[in-house]
Amino acid sequence: MKREGLLIVVSGPSGAGKGTICKELLRKNSEIKLSVSATTRSPREGEIHGVNYYFITKETFQDMIDKDEFLEYANVYDNFYGTPKKYVFETLSKGEDVLLEIDIQGAMSVKQKYPNGVFVFILPPSLEELKNRIVKRGTESEEDIKKRFGSALSEIEKIENYNYFIINEDVEKSACELQNIINAEKNRVSRYKNDIIKMFKEEL
Repeated sequence: MKREGLLIVVSGPSGAGKGTICKELLRKNSEIKLSVSATTRSPREGEIHGVNYYFITKETFQDMIDKDEFLEYANVYDNFYGTPKKYVFETLSKGEDVLLEIDIQGAMSVKQKYPNGVFVFILPPSLEELKNRIVKRGTESEEDIKKRFGSALSEIEKIENYNYFIINEDVEKSACELQNIINAEKNRVSRYKNDIIKMFKEEL
């Protein structure tokens, strides 16, 4: 029975720790492929082009939009982010799982185009802890911190559009929970019922 790969979409408010959880998951499970997004924002300290993001100009981004090369794209905090779709669909067709760590707006666009994905929402333990994490990161201005924190509650209200949630109190525990979700989805009957029946009928 050939299984198509899972598209695992992880998102949540800025500062919830989704990026750290995804890194830990990939460290534990090297078979999962990370889809690298394109963005027009500047690199943060330590970020590498082609590894964390494809850092491109707004002109290049617009050209990719015109050529319909994105699975999704969005304007977030005055910068564009997008998921190049060619890599995603080619990898899924090989039976390999693809991890997308994207913003909530982008996740909803993916859900419209690919509803069979697994959508996981990362929550902070509290709004106060969320603010502390954003401040400790030291990568945003005071204005950006206020903007991100101010939109957190409205973002959390979008959780009804997701399949699962994880409250991120401990990164390693949260990564294990994410892996458990993936394991369960690989055995969801609704994904493979026709293939299962066909496989056993062929033995008759």
